[in-house]
Amino acid sequence: VDVRNRSTRRDGTIGSIVGASAGSSAGSSAMSSAGSSLVSLTSGVSAESTPPPYRRAHLRALHRACRGAAGRLCQSLAVPSPIISAVDVVKRYGTNLVLDRATLDVLPGVTGLLGANGAGKTTLLGLLLGLHRADGGRLEVLGRDPRSGGAEVRARIGYAPEHHNLPPDLPANDFVQHLAEVHGLPVSEATARASDALWFVGMGEERNRPIGTLSTGQRQRVKLAMAIAHDPDLVLLDEPTDGLDPTQRETMLDLIRRLSSDFGMSVLLSSHLLDEVERTCRDVVILADGTVRATGSIDELRGVGRGVTIDVDSGVGELAADLTRRGAEVVLDGNRL
Repeated sequence: VDVRNRSTRRDGTIGSIVGASAGSSAGSSAMSSAGSSLVSLTSGVSAESTPPPYRRAHLRALHRACRGAAGRLCQSLAVPSPIISAVDVVKRYGTNLVLDRATLDVLPGVTGLLGANGAGKTTLLGLLLGLHRADGGRLEVLGRDPRSGGAEVRARIGYAPEHHNLPPDLPANDFVQHLAEVHGLPVSEATARASDALWFVGMGEERNRPIGTLSTGQRQRVKLAMAIAHDPDLVLLDEPTDGLDPTQRETMLDLIRRLSSDFGMSVLLSSHLLDEVERTCRDVVILADGTVRATGSIDELRGVGRGVTIDVDSGVGELAADLTRRGAEVVLDGNRL
């Protein structure tokens, strides 16, 4: 499976997993049938031959499974290049400094963009999309300047905004299909992708309802479907759990994790909730007052493997000696270990 071939990727969509994920027995049957179909294809079936619909679905399921495994293997064997790179990025609105010399690298996978409301997260997402021009610094997304190569960059990005200002009278399926067509997909493919994406996010039964009749949680799922229907390399999600109850939030976070693990998409998750970033992301970028305060893996920022700091009221020397006898490496600094 050539995971770099964009045309090949278009043959495997979100919908390929939908049937297989309905149940373990159904999934095993689909994969078994897909394996048989692949053998038959490699035994001399011409390129002009078109498999029946049920066989195409099985092949798509196999392709997606192989693509996810190949992507994970490549990531484990190679040093990944950043998909987002920012160096001393500055953004002002009038006299208001929103981003102050922001420097960060985002690697493939699921990365959290963590910060309080007003920290500059949404502004940074707008810069990544090429919707705003930075007032200073250098910014690259998927190897391109998002301002000069905006159309090409946005073709490979999916975006779900924070707001819920969606057309209320338009059925969810028509809305997602329209966004897929805007990204350049033919009408027939956009129709299939919209249906597949809505089934994946759990909106299959409700896909023909007008968006204005949907709950907040359902609208959040529609926004996720519109962000992934065109099979992007990078998905930008701005507060995707806003307004969700705990059960809905956990379901949404599980879908986000699957985008990376099952479909090889990279995700930048903007949130002000530390808990959901810790549970969902491998890496994190922390923004505060327009500056990048920390960036790296969750484990690195937690200090995993680097020990702990202890403030001791009395007997600090005895405690240090006892810990040393037990094999711990201890550094004594006044009343602090």
